Amino acid sequence: MLPERRSTVASSSSYQNPSGQNDNSFLLLRRGKKFGGRIGKLKLSHLFFFFVSLFFFSCVFSGHKLLFHGSELLPHSERNHHLKTHLFTSSELDMGLNSSHIQKPPGSKKRNKHLPCEVPLAESVNQILEPREYLDSKPFSLGFVETETCDKPRFGGHQTLKERERSYSAINQTIHCGFVKGTNGLHQRAGFDLTEKDRAYMKNCVVSVSSCIFGSSDFLRRPATKKISEFSKQNVCFVMFLDEQTLSKLASEGHVPDKQGFVGLWKTVVVSNLPYTDMRKTGKVPKFLSHRLFPSSRYSIWIDSKMRLTTDPLLIIDFFLWRTKSEFAISNHYDRHCVWDEVVQNKRLNKYNHTAIDEQFMFYRSDGLKKFDPSDPNSPLPSYVPEGSFIVRAHTPMSNLFSCLWFNEVDRFTSRDQLSFAYTYLKLQRLNPDRPLRLNMFKDCERRALTKLFHHRVDSSPHSPPA
Repeated sequence: MLPERRSTVASSSSYQNPSGQNDNSFLLLRRGKKFGGRIGKLKLSHLFFFFVSLFFFSCVFSGHKLLFHGSELLPHSERNHHLKTHLFTSSELDMGLNSSHIQKPPGSKKRNKHLPCEVPLAESVNQILEPREYLDSKPFSLGFVETETCDKPRFGGHQTLKERERSYSAINQTIHCGFVKGTNGLHQRAGFDLTEKDRAYMKNCVVSVSSCIFGSSDFLRRPATKKISEFSKQNVCFVMFLDEQTLSKLASEGHVPDKQGFVGLWKTVVVSNLPYTDMRKTGKVPKFLSHRLFPSSRYSIWIDSKMRLTTDPLLIIDFFLWRTKSEFAISNHYDRHCVWDEVVQNKRLNKYNHTAIDEQFMFYRSDGLKKFDPSDPNSPLPSYVPEGSFIVRAHTPMSNLFSCLWFNEVDRFTSRDQLSFAYTYLKLQRLNPDRPLRLNMFKDCERRALTKLFHHRVDSSPHSPPA
């Protein structure tokens, strides 16, 4: 090994003879010898040092090549880490995951540069008009489970597998969709509790833009008021859901709500009795259940707290929904398109308990989830992995059903909604061939053109808000 070779070279500069004396003292003791003998010894010594030096530089040069082309010369601890980050767990191997799907190693400092692209929006809200025959031509009635008799009530209820299977049918039915209350005294509260004043405000919203910050995990990013029309400022509800801790933190940073609870365009709505200890799951309530929080709203836009809205919301609704006659719009992920890859990445970054991820993934595979095939011209989606930080919805029965189903998957399994999106959509389409969800999965670069992206205040953790 190279370190041993270097130590040999280093010791030659202070070489000691068997008597324990170094070369200089050894030469002094030999002054009685002939001058020619001394010259001969000196030449032999120089020749020895020449070959040793040549050998040393040869080792150093070859060592650098090894460092560039392999990990053989890495320190032991770094070598173990290098191996660990490139090995899969046995469960991943059992699920058919392999390195051919990995785009870059974990911890790599190289990042693909994702840029916005042009989005041909209307020039102003005065030039857009809601289509007359836009709403679902085959409506059905969708009710929601309100109460359950149980010892330990849950916000998402206790949906059985049989109820879950039936809920995927686009028929007149009553399904679980959050806000489920218990019936045994003190445990009647469902969670995600709001004041009556805030409920009354939200009930009158026809178009809503919402976001949330829980656990003081983000800064407050106000919509760009100069980019939003006066019409939208007067007719669109901008609601930011917060908990008391976050409200106090934001106030200390200068974001103090006025008497009506507004900070700029944001109407701050304080949530008490958070339904989950996992803040990511709590954040899924306003993300997926806007049709329940805004019962009179016809359209809604969800924007993650790490982004600032820089576009008029009505222009967004016109471009993604009205022009394409869609009822649900979401962008594809900027890097990954297969759920298999998303599973690996979530486990590598420890986004959630690995066993829980495996159980969810294997459940979906057993129910027919297949790998995404980008070469398939008949693929029902351009990607099986969404970038869920920006969602545009029409509150049609089919869109509301899909939102409830997606939320129920998050409630039943992990909070990583990118794992459940494709499964939920494909199963809904498979069971309702005559009543498809009109979904518009647009390009991620379009999402970037309409918002400004920031980083979260703190690193993601099991108690952080949705990513």
